[in-house]
Amino acid sequence: MKFLNTFIFLAASIFVNGQGQNAKDTSFNWETIDRYSYSVQYPGSWTIDTSKRLGADVFIFSQKDADTDKFRENVNVMIQDLKGLNITLDKYVDISEEQIRTILTNASIIESKRMNPGSKEYHKLIFTGQQGVYNIETQQFYFLVNEKAFVITLTTEQNQYDKYKESGEAILRSFKLKE
Repeated sequence: MKFLNTFIFLAASIFVNGQGQNAKDTSFNWETIDRYSYSVQYPGSWTIDTSKRLGADVFIFSQKDADTDKFRENVNVMIQDLKGLNITLDKYVDISEEQIRTILTNASIIESKRMNPGSKEYHKLIFTGQQGVYNIETQQFYFLVNEKAFVITLTTEQNQYDKYKESGEAILRSFKLKE
């Protein structure tokens, strides 16, 4: 099984973090990314990358806080084809949690719960750990639809999580699958 693809987002979000501009996010204007199978909104001062490099369908990067800021907090969307694998959302979550414990140093699952807001059921996962030189805090939403997994991920430096939590969660909550 190719579930390791689910965690490419983690390495990718850390690998490409040094790009971008040097400005704080002070914008209240929201933009929309409208893709073939979903849409997602993001603060207008954040930047997007739809090149699909490193396996992500889209990256949404925060602005750097200062010239010395080495990590750009980000949200990314991964789409994984599960056709023929007969994977349920419960099984997907179990595999993902095991991979988190394997890939991250000092990994800790903070929250893992099923969400059913009245539209599409999904699973919310929050975890921390060390990836290379970065102590990160990550929040993910997992959706399984038509044998595809849609994983939308907020990745922050752990000491910056509270600063980006509100805008990051707003981006995650704006994610809408198209029927």
